[in-house]
Amino acid sequence: MHTLDIITVVAYLLFIIFLGVYFGRNQDREEFFVAGGSMGWLTVGLSVMATLFSSNSFVFYPSAALGDSLKIGLSLIAFALMTPIVIKVFIPVYSRLKVETAYEYLEKRYDVSVRSVASGLFIFLRIGWMASATYAASVVVRQVSGIDETVIIIGLGIISIGYTMLGGLRAVMWTDVIQFFIFALTILAALVLILSKSNATVGEIVSNYFDGRSGTIVDFELSMTLKYGSWAILFGVLLESVSAFGVDQVAVQRYLAGSDEANIKQGAWLNLAGMWIVIPGLLAIGVGLYTYYGNNPLELSSVVESPDAIEKLEVISQPTVEQIVTAEPKVADRAMPEFVRVHFPPGLAGLFLAALMAAIMSSIDSGIHSVTTAIVVDFRDRLLPAWKPESEQRELFYIRIILVIVGAIAVGLACIVGNMGDVFDIGKKLTAAFGGPLLAVFLLALFDKRSNGIGVLISALLATAGTLVLMYTQDWFSVWYWPIGFGWALIFGWGISRCFPHVPTKYTYMQIVTPSKQERENEVSGHDSL
Repeated sequence: MHTLDIITVVAYLLFIIFLGVYFGRNQDREEFFVAGGSMGWLTVGLSVMATLFSSNSFVFYPSAALGDSLKIGLSLIAFALMTPIVIKVFIPVYSRLKVETAYEYLEKRYDVSVRSVASGLFIFLRIGWMASATYAASVVVRQVSGIDETVIIIGLGIISIGYTMLGGLRAVMWTDVIQFFIFALTILAALVLILSKSNATVGEIVSNYFDGRSGTIVDFELSMTLKYGSWAILFGVLLESVSAFGVDQVAVQRYLAGSDEANIKQGAWLNLAGMWIVIPGLLAIGVGLYTYYGNNPLELSSVVESPDAIEKLEVISQPTVEQIVTAEPKVADRAMPEFVRVHFPPGLAGLFLAALMAAIMSSIDSGIHSVTTAIVVDFRDRLLPAWKPESEQRELFYIRIILVIVGAIAVGLACIVGNMGDVFDIGKKLTAAFGGPLLAVFLLALFDKRSNGIGVLISALLATAGTLVLMYTQDWFSVWYWPIGFGWALIFGWGISRCFPHVPTKYTYMQIVTPSKQERENEVSGHDSL
């Protein structure tokens, strides 16, 4: 690393710490958890995008384009379908019920046991997500900087925990906004540099990528094992994104921080626009690297680490990109950082590292903050109210202690997830078994009047257990576990609920979003008085 790179990275880290200290002034519980409910649409939208996009995405979109195809790009269609669902269904529910967590709604609809199980599923999902996202970016930072992955994870984990503990949600959200712009600038710089180093025009790079290859954009073969199969991407990513942006406390907490429902909805559309900027940019990096490494295969083969793969490639004088990736699939994850390490000029490499560190810290800060919120609101306040301190100062002290413990667990897990597969598989496997059933519980609560607490509780537990068993007994493409977990929970919940007597329900979707007769009369009388 050049001195200018070190200065860039250190300056970024110091600025982030400053934000935590600055926003930590005059904190109370509401400010810590939901930023006083005062955030505008720009902050909400970019924060949601940057948080849930994460370092996993920064690594696996270029990796997928280089090592396989552009089929993962169908995720953009899934995101476009997801956004109207979230805006129409979930945002109005949270805004009108004035809940502190998404899972508080489930107690209103069912009972406290469903709320507790759903919140527990979220906690497991989010800790697994934090670990995988943190590991993913640490791989890249290690490749560029030469610093050990464990040192990176622990070091950035400590900084993330520190500024989140001090600044609360406001510091976390503004950090996310900064991360988005660093992401965008880094992607643009990488594209320009790859284009210049490839000695080819944009048209030649695109032509070279598609020449002699089929199924690079879509592949609708019905297969459970086909990597990045189009059916799996469309259905799996749609369900994953509806779960992430609709019922995950990380996103919901940002909606609750919005100043009003209209602002939150604007933020959701901005989130979609941000993804349509960043994802094509990352895929374009993978396309450009395919041409560059096709012309310079020895650079790519230099990052092969497996002895078996090295032995296979030694007998090939000029291996192709496909041969190198086939010999060791994880090479695709290392391709972009290797290009950065070798070719980025001083200062720009530091910007790239800052972007990756921002991704790591955004994954950690958002996760530990929302998990802490769920633990405090859904478990301590609800099940052990006597443990709630009387003074605001004491309350903040205990909240921060819980946050540090959650952060330590997530950082520790991030140090050991590397053996689970490539970056894409790690992210999906650690979230699918919990996220699919969680989404099914919410949809049953909102739209099935006959569903009841016992039915959805049993279904969520069965679906989670079944998905985990399949995950470690079947070698299927990881995204398929999302529709499997979701489908099982939905079917089991619908069926088991009908084994019990029907009782009148409250808090279904129509009951929440449709004004009551009294509310309509109050609105009319309010207009008359004006």
